[in-house]
Amino acid sequence: MEKISRNRSFNGEQYVYKHQSIKCNCEMTFAIYIPDTSKRKASPLVWYLSGLTCTHANVMEKGEYRRYASRFGLIVVAPDTSPRGKNIPDEVDNSQLGLGAGFYLDATEEPWLRNYQMYSYLTEELPSLIKEEFPVDMSRQSIMGHSMGGHGALIIALRNPNHYKSVSAFSPVVAPMKSDCYVRTLKHYLGEDRQKWKNYDATTLVKSGATCPEILIDQGSADEFLDSKLKPFQFEEACKVKNIKLTLRIQEGYDHSYFFVSTFMKDHIKWHGKRLNA
Repeated sequence: MEKISRNRSFNGEQYVYKHQSIKCNCEMTFAIYIPDTSKRKASPLVWYLSGLTCTHANVMEKGEYRRYASRFGLIVVAPDTSPRGKNIPDEVDNSQLGLGAGFYLDATEEPWLRNYQMYSYLTEELPSLIKEEFPVDMSRQSIMGHSMGGHGALIIALRNPNHYKSVSAFSPVVAPMKSDCYVRTLKHYLGEDRQKWKNYDATTLVKSGATCPEILIDQGSADEFLDSKLKPFQFEEACKVKNIKLTLRIQEGYDHSYFFVSTFMKDHIKWHGKRLNA
């Protein structure tokens, strides 16, 4: 593991590291914020997963989470959104597939199979590295994300309900099997067998009996993708039927951008902090 950068911020340290990933067969980068309270005792951990076309840097530079992470004594880890490198498969003209669009799944089809193993990377490899290298209390973890990253946070929490105290999302993709553009992505990564797709569709997972302790979602009413790609009300209905505790907040006038995310980041960090420090 190699340190790329270190910056002092809000009584803590913001780092960026890179390491060689076994799961993704390439060099991977992640950001980690460590508050000074971690010098005294192991800290709870919040995972933040970013959206399409993003890297670890988007939330690190625009998410405005450090003040509140420091206040609640939380370590925040922001991984990259996909494998990267000269020989990594990509579709240059398709933002829904390839670099920046790993969709937090384990691909089963060529040419994606060798590198696009983001689900295993984030549930197995990177947590092991974080546990070994940093002062974290792995018994207290939460996960959150934006857009495609909200999709990743939800499916990871639903499939691993004992690992996370809470899960939240900004404008998440919750029903990719119902969106034409994401159906194409799922076909490329996972093939034609729709049974494989169900593991990466939050609404379908809930309908099939998957659960997690508690969910918070913020969604902007002026989001250009609200009806065509995001479909939060389908997820809300599935959670109601299965008695999963979901708070869905529609924020009037907000769009899909980090102007929206940063506005409500305090609420999410505070919400996770209360549950992690209970």
